[in-house]
Amino acid sequence: MAKKPHLNVVFIGHVDHGKSTTIGRLLFDTGFVPENVMRKLKEEAKEAGKATFEFAFVMDRLKEERERGLTIDLAHHEFETDKYHVTIIDAPGHKDFIKNMITGTSQSDGAVLMVSAKDGIQEQTKEHITLSKTLGIDQIIIAINKMDDVNWSEDKYNEMKEEISKQLKLVGYKPEEIPFIPVSGYHGDNVAKKSDNLPWWKGKTLAQAINDTFIPPSVETLSKLPLRMPLQDVYTITGIGAVPVGRVETGIIKPGDKIVFEPAGVAGEVKTVEMHHQQLPQAGPGDNIGFNVRGLGKGDVRRGDVVGHESNKPTVAKSFTAQIVVMNHPSVIAVGYAPVFHAHTAQVACRLTKILKKIDPKTGQVTAENPDFIKAGDAAIVEVEPTKPMVIENYKEIPPLGRFAIRDMGSTVAVGMVMSVVKKKD
Repeated sequence: MAKKPHLNVVFIGHVDHGKSTTIGRLLFDTGFVPENVMRKLKEEAKEAGKATFEFAFVMDRLKEERERGLTIDLAHHEFETDKYHVTIIDAPGHKDFIKNMITGTSQSDGAVLMVSAKDGIQEQTKEHITLSKTLGIDQIIIAINKMDDVNWSEDKYNEMKEEISKQLKLVGYKPEEIPFIPVSGYHGDNVAKKSDNLPWWKGKTLAQAINDTFIPPSVETLSKLPLRMPLQDVYTITGIGAVPVGRVETGIIKPGDKIVFEPAGVAGEVKTVEMHHQQLPQAGPGDNIGFNVRGLGKGDVRRGDVVGHESNKPTVAKSFTAQIVVMNHPSVIAVGYAPVFHAHTAQVACRLTKILKKIDPKTGQVTAENPDFIKAGDAAIVEVEPTKPMVIENYKEIPPLGRFAIRDMGSTVAVGMVMSVVKKKD
């Protein structure tokens, strides 16, 4: 059986607009949550006094189940369409959304935006549309959910479509190229199966739209980029020694390669590459692997270090310029602010050294040069200095290592992408 191309899809949208329920339904209707598991969850949901939440329960319960087993990605669920093996990233509310979206091990190739036909566009809906665009997600599907709450009305669907289209246009999406799918996540109408309740709808189901609309970044394209593999962890295995593990984001790694870990500055030669306890001749983008390096000690490298070939080392930044969107901050952000930047698997405090421009996130126009401060809702171009060595890359050159989230006081303050990097001198 040939491996289907892998597609990462994030579900976004306002709280309570039916993300988890729709995902649960999608997994159930495509056969990726078995009938007996569903029955059990239905009973549990009832007992918990959440009778109509069984599909959302699937997501939460699976998440707990999986947190007990050691998987690297927690809120990720798999299903298949005709063409793709899809990983769904469930973004329950927005802190996790950002974390998953940027610092999670995966990058989203496309987004499904859920909007309730009953409640229409909310603040978070607008924010998620802006964010998706800022974070470089160009492929999006709109699911107009809870059609059962508006009596399956075609007029209501059209009205919603128009309202959402205006918002999409503001940030630079082209609504005419985007599918708008009417669904009822709870009843399962038009999620994976065509619905009799929507006789006026001649288009696709949500599952078909995911299959036909999204195109994953080709592994070929990512393979041709320089090798970059952020370390997730380092294990010590008796008789073998230190085994770094992580996900190859770009490039190819194989036994015999001369590699370097940055910013640790440790070099070595790859002895073996393993995935699921099997040795591989090579590994490429998307592969979660462990590998063994001659003479590497447990304390030499750590989570957040990035592997590259000696001939093209990962970039250790002295400083970098980035475009950021401030999500939520209780006051204002000025030069000197030093929160923690989460980029790939690294977490490093970085100091804001300059605010170069303030941008209107809705239009992308520059509204101020060198402003004194920025606040929630603003987008800006800033200059940043890491307080200790960290690897970060220009988003245009190596996309997976060019995005970050800024967290402070337990929440995500801002998100952004790197425009240019000044290398630290060796």
